[in-house]
Amino acid sequence: MKRRKLLAMLGGGAMTAWSFAARAQQKAMPVIGFLSSGSPGPAAPNVAALRQGLSETGYIEGQNVRIEYRWAEGRYDRLPALAADLVGRKVNVIVTIAVPAARATKNATSTIPIVFTAVNDPVGDGLVASLARPGGNLTGFSILTAELTPKRLDLLSELVPQAKMIALLVNP
Repeated sequence: MKRRKLLAMLGGGAMTAWSFAARAQQKAMPVIGFLSSGSPGPAAPNVAALRQGLSETGYIEGQNVRIEYRWAEGRYDRLPALAADLVGRKVNVIVTIAVPAARATKNATSTIPIVFTAVNDPVGDGLVASLARPGGNLTGFSILTAELTPKRLDLLSELVPQAKMIALLVNP
C-alpha cells in the first residue's frame, strides 16, 4: 500500500510539474505598438480599421493580441521618445500614422517591423528604398501617392471644367 501511495505522489508531482512546464512554454501574447503624430479622437477611424483588420485575421485586442498606443498630440518633438518607448517594450511590430511617426520609428529601430500608413511618398520621404523593394524593416501603403496627383487633377478638371484655380491644403 505504501508503494502505491508513493507512486501516486510521484505521478501527481510529475503531472503538476508538467502542467507548469506546459504553461511556461505557451507563447506570450503578441504586442503591437501603435504610434500616431496626432490625437486619439481624429485617429479613431484608423484605430477602428486596424482592429477590424486584425479581427478578420483572428486577432482580437485583449484576447490574443495587445496594442500599446502612443499619441504625440501634434507635438512632433515627442515622437522620438514615444518610438523609443515602444522599442524598449520590445513590441512585435509598430504601426505608424503619418511621415513624422514613421521617420521617428525608423530612427529608433532597424529590427522591429514597421508598418506605415498616411504617407504620401514613402520613397521621397526617405522611408523606403523603392516601392517594389522597400528593403529594411519598413513597409506600408500610401493612398495619396505623388505619382497619382496629375491623374487626380485631370479627373477633377473633367468633373469641374469651369474651375479656374484649384488649391490643395496639406500638413507636411
